[in-house]
Amino acid sequence: MGQKAGALYINPKKFGAVAKPCVPEMVAFLNCLALNKLEDGKCAKQKDLLVACTQTQKGRPKNAAKTINYHLQRLGRDKFL
Repeated sequence: MGQKAGALYINPKKFGAVAKPCVPEMVAFLNCLALNKLEDGKCAKQKDLLVACTQTQKGRPKNAAKTINYHLQRLGRDKFL
């Protein structure tokens, strides 16, 4: 169900709908590798799509205030000080 870290409870269902960029490209590349017995030369198209997607995501700033780890660290600091 959820995980307890001390008195903190994390509901994984709440974070299941968060957008995960480049997942379709990564799955396509891994499927191609599995079908071609890990020969990445045959999966050049999928690899290029994955690299292009990750490069576009690289430029975007990550908002640390919205991540669950940020909130867990913040709550942990307040609790143990």
